[in-house]
Amino acid sequence: MFDLRPVVYVIGLLVAALGVTMLIPMGVDLYYDSPGWAVFLESAVITTMIGASMALATANGVGEGLSIQQTFLLTTGVWVALPIFGALPFVLSEVGVRPVDAFFEAMSGLTTTGSTVLSGLDDMPKGLLFWRALLQWYGGIGIIVVAMVFLPELRVGGMQIFRSEAFDTMGKVLPRAAQIAGRISQIYVGLTLLCAATYVAVGLPPFEAVYHSLTTLSTGGFSSTDRSFGAFQGAPEYVASVFMILASLPFVRYIQLLAGTAQPILRDSQIRVYLTIILTITLAMTLFRLVANGDHLEHGFREGLFNVTSIISGTGYASVDYQLWGAFPVVVFFFVGLIGGCAGSTACSIKVFRYQLLFSSIKAQIRAIHSPHGLFMPRYAGRRVDEEVLSSVMGFFVFFVVTLGIVAVLLGMTGLDFTTSVSGAATAVANIGPGLGDIIGPAGNFGSLNDTAKWILALTMLIGRLEVLAVYVLFTVSFWRG
Repeated sequence: MFDLRPVVYVIGLLVAALGVTMLIPMGVDLYYDSPGWAVFLESAVITTMIGASMALATANGVGEGLSIQQTFLLTTGVWVALPIFGALPFVLSEVGVRPVDAFFEAMSGLTTTGSTVLSGLDDMPKGLLFWRALLQWYGGIGIIVVAMVFLPELRVGGMQIFRSEAFDTMGKVLPRAAQIAGRISQIYVGLTLLCAATYVAVGLPPFEAVYHSLTTLSTGGFSSTDRSFGAFQGAPEYVASVFMILASLPFVRYIQLLAGTAQPILRDSQIRVYLTIILTITLAMTLFRLVANGDHLEHGFREGLFNVTSIISGTGYASVDYQLWGAFPVVVFFFVGLIGGCAGSTACSIKVFRYQLLFSSIKAQIRAIHSPHGLFMPRYAGRRVDEEVLSSVMGFFVFFVVTLGIVAVLLGMTGLDFTTSVSGAATAVANIGPGLGDIIGPAGNFGSLNDTAKWILALTMLIGRLEVLAVYVLFTVSFWRG
């Protein structure tokens, strides 16, 4: 019989922990003399009590190991439960956010998507603003743990290729996850503090500096103003670009770097390809701005670098409405968002290593056609790639594209236009943030969409953040039989 107790126990602990952290934005409201502090106190009590009750009721069923079925269910269950409770402060606040909008915002935060339904951010209580940033920051560190501990063991989307680097965890998932999370937390907090200090150094006020350091390191993209990063143009864009790149590199490399080994981060082909893509597209965008838009070099390079990095990393900040640049940048930004950063980072979307494996497989197939009697095997980082890994990666690509298509059709059925439907589906499944068009483009938001579309997009964010297959497997009969 399938034992849910270990799953409920861990979810309960995380829900209780989420409730305790609601005291942080409560303190922010108290500091700024906002009556919203009472909302966070009420939300903290409700969330902590329910989470603690879940954990206490199932503590007798906890061991050191989790089965494959329990691990799949836990991975998805956490990302369903936390947005539900994370939405409470929005619903109870004086802003009066509707439940569907509150859940959308919380899901967008915890999946680090960055799409928002809220407007009037400049006048919103500081505590509620800070809660949005905290949700993204929690989601960023959470997805790193999932990518390093759970997905390699679950063999999702080719992530098993990193199993040796993400440590051997099967049979010891919970204690190992806690150990790895501890290491990651030190690096994550350190980079966040460094980012905040750098933002202050280039002129951001302390609140905005801390706020945007949380959403930069998580590659989340929530901002404290309706103008997004357009309110902080200049040197802050360079700072943001650097830290968005750092956040979208594999965190296991930072662990190795702190252990005194620099070679892995220098030799990582995924990192080299990722940085090359950013540099190439940025230079192309800069050249286009100079020729087609008559921009000057520094401004064109800065806007190109910032927006390319923001989209490819899945952060979703927007410093300008790049749709006004012309058709070429719009097409580029759409496809750049479907690349993503490195595996084992806070970045979203398909990830660079999967494209590397795809092109390596295509190259091997072409060589086999030219030389039928030869034996050509796809390789990654100098190592031969198992058929199981290639099959898993190809399956991921298929399910990703099919999901994008189905979601786009469903959004169209709710009455949305073609551009909004397709770009909305892409930005949700790839967890990017802004879409395209007049409604959900970089100058708009998702607030005016109908409720059905918001529920569809919220579910799609969850599917995309957990690498698609980790969610779909829960809907198979063989999973529950196993």
